[in-house]
Amino acid sequence: MDEKLVDSHKYNLWKGRLETNGLDVHSVDELYSRRNGKGEVLFSLLYTDATTPEGDKIPPICFLKGEVVCVLICFIEIESREKYLLLVRQRRICDGSLTYEHPAGMLDSESDAASVAAREVFEETGISIKKEELVELNKDPYFPSTGTSDEAMYLFYSEIELSAEEIAKHHNKTQGLISDHEHITTHVVPFLEGHKLITNVNGILLDFMYLKDVEDWDLMKRL
Repeated sequence: MDEKLVDSHKYNLWKGRLETNGLDVHSVDELYSRRNGKGEVLFSLLYTDATTPEGDKIPPICFLKGEVVCVLICFIEIESREKYLLLVRQRRICDGSLTYEHPAGMLDSESDAASVAAREVFEETGISIKKEELVELNKDPYFPSTGTSDEAMYLFYSEIELSAEEIAKHHNKTQGLISDHEHITTHVVPFLEGHKLITNVNGILLDFMYLKDVEDWDLMKRL
């Protein structure tokens, strides 16, 4: 049996945040929802009638997506110490082009962002990584599209030291879950070159946050 929208974790997380911040939610109309094979809500397009604490109406459309993770994987070549980004390449609905992104995915009804991040890295790149090997960059979520979506993002990174030969083995591998319409190819590239390939704002932000956290000021100046 399909999960009802009002029973879903994503819906209640979103609605709870609205009410915590003082909004009076009068009604929510479910315009469309997509569910996974288990019948759980993945995405919803909602029309919301809500009033702000200031007494104003808030723009009504919300694309319900929930919490997501994004993970920067940095290979460090053992001898040269050069840094490489492990990106995933796939076509995206934004414009149909081949995009280059960091591994990412949705939490759905889960609450352990690090565990989901580790799983997404494995599914999209084939690299097995423990959640303890991931560095968390933000404890509170960032909202990349505040005007139209509840999408709440958690950012992580991991540095992995490998030989040049081992790094090369991770390039151009076919990955992804066909059942989720994922047709992914891995792409290993020097950090600066990889940064220039990324066109999504979340990925660009993650690059800068990583370099700041590891205090790689030289590479940051060259971005």
